Amino acid sequence: MKRLLAYIALSTLIAAPLSAQAQFARVDDAVKYRQAAFQVLSTHINRVGAVVKSDMPFDKSTVEVNVAIIELLSKQLWTAFPAGSDTPHSKSKPEIWKEMDKFKASADKLQVDVGQLSVAAKSGDLNALKTAFGSVTQTCKGCHDSYRNR
Repeated sequence: MKRLLAYIALSTLIAAPLSAQAQFARVDDAVKYRQAAFQVLSTHINRVGAVVKSDMPFDKSTVEVNVAIIELLSKQLWTAFPAGSDTPHSKSKPEIWKEMDKFKASADKLQVDVGQLSVAAKSGDLNALKTAFGSVTQTCKGCHDSYRNR
């Protein structure tokens, strides 16, 4: 039984990186996916930002829905950076693939920050939401400064 569990765990660890690569038939598909996903992410971040800046009224359920989408995308986007997807159609800097460990660390930090944003959104505490949102936007900015061409 222990061997079977070890085999399953090892198979999963080996297959996980391959499944991210295999989900895009072509490199351009990965670029198009991440551009579209980042656009959707930006839309929902801006919606929460409008609440944080008091441009929109704070409605807990609406904020929770927007944050749930942010949270989902913050976990999924990083599969769309396979090797060779630094094409002319991409705004991604080549440093992503040269510094993949640092890039993934930024992605992990974003996921942690968005998790805290989710907790704040569910709490209904606007001040907690503002604090958590600030952390998310700073993490986004740091990654954009390092890894995105304007």
